[in-house]
Amino acid sequence: MNTLFVRAIVLLALLPVHFAMLARPAPLVSIPTHDHFFDAIAEHCGKAFVGRVVFDNDPSPAFSQKLVMHVRSCTNQQLQIPFHVGDDASRTWIITKTGSGLSLKHDHRKKDGSDDPSTMYGGHTVDAGYNNVQSFPADQYSKELFVKMGNPQSNGNTWEMFIYEDKFIYRLIRQGREFRVEFDLNQAIDLPVTPWGYE
Repeated sequence: MNTLFVRAIVLLALLPVHFAMLARPAPLVSIPTHDHFFDAIAEHCGKAFVGRVVFDNDPSPAFSQKLVMHVRSCTNQQLQIPFHVGDDASRTWIITKTGSGLSLKHDHRKKDGSDDPSTMYGGHTVDAGYNNVQSFPADQYSKELFVKMGNPQSNGNTWEMFIYEDKFIYRLIRQGREFRVEFDLNQAIDLPVTPWGYE
């Protein structure tokens, strides 16, 4: 077989590899209000803060314990924020840039680190929001999970997060239900234990 012909075949075979090496990932797009909100929380990465319930129209004794948020892990795409309720380290809020906005998920774990049946419910932004405030109406996965878990009233959930210079607020609202906890960002505290399942 002609040597030049063989070389041509080899070069053609290598072209896809060459172009694959030159390819770069598609950009993860976002808008300024989402970026500002995300970055304002990320500024507190590695710190923990004490919170208190400022409104709850269906009070639970659990939330009378010490409440701590810990901005534990931050990348350009995701923030992981454990929310400790007393000795209960089962909850982690996960905020993710999706390319279509921001997603908020609630990662719930059992003490052995395994997934709680109700884990990963949450929502996704549907508008620009504001630099300091974003809303996350329940997504379809969450609605189907709530029905499966026997809590169809939660299908109307919207979670809101507020980030200001001196405070961070987490709020849950739906018809007939409101829960709001406020964290003081003026003074960081000692870091809490590692959240369950994140060792």
